[in-house]
Amino acid sequence: MTISAIARRTVLSGVFALGMLFAADARPASSSGDDMVLGHPTAPVTVIEYASVGCPHCAVWANAVFPAFRARYIDTGRVRFVFREMLTGQPTLAAAGFLTARCAGPAKYFEVVEQIFRSQEEMLREGDAYGPLLRIAGAAGVTKDRFDACMKDKAALVALQARSDRNSRANSIAGTPTFVVNGQRLVGEQSLEELAAAIATAGRH
Repeated sequence: MTISAIARRTVLSGVFALGMLFAADARPASSSGDDMVLGHPTAPVTVIEYASVGCPHCAVWANAVFPAFRARYIDTGRVRFVFREMLTGQPTLAAAGFLTARCAGPAKYFEVVEQIFRSQEEMLREGDAYGPLLRIAGAAGVTKDRFDACMKDKAALVALQARSDRNSRANSIAGTPTFVVNGQRLVGEQSLEELAAAIATAGRH
C-alpha cells in the first residue's frame, strides 16, 4: 500500500471512528436553522427531503428526478426546497460527503452534493471515497489542506450527527429518501409525477 493510500484511509477511517465515538453524545438541536434550502422563502409549497449522500436510492432520485423537479418547481418560485441530512446508507461515505459539502460553504453546498450523488456509484464500487471527494471539493474551490482539515473536524462531525439524530427522532424518519410536502409524507423514490400531484394538492389547501 502506498503512502498516499494510507493517508486516504487514515482520513476516512478518522471520520468513521469519530462517528462511533461521538454518536452516544450527540444531542438533537432545538432548531432547524442548519437546514440547506433552495427556492424563494415565500413559495406557496415547501418540500422537505430527508436524504443521505451515502444512500443509493437517494442518488437515483437526485440524478434522475431532481434536475427536472428543480427546473419546474424551485427555479420558478413555486416550491421552497429544504434538504435535511441523514446518515443512512453507507455511513462513512454519508459522513465524509456531508462534511465535504459543508466544507465548501453554503454557496457551493448543493453543487457539491449533486456531484457526490453523481459519483456515488463509483465510490461504492471502488471502495475509495477520498479521491473522488477531494476532486469534488477541489472543483468547488477547497484546497487539499482545507479538505483534510474538514474531514478531521470533530465539532463538525458531532453537529452532523446531531442533525441526523434530530431529524430521525423528531420527524420519525425510518428510511431515505423521505419527502414531506406541506405536511404530506412520501416515503421512497418519488417520480416527478408523484411529486407534482402532492404539490398540486398542497397548493389547494
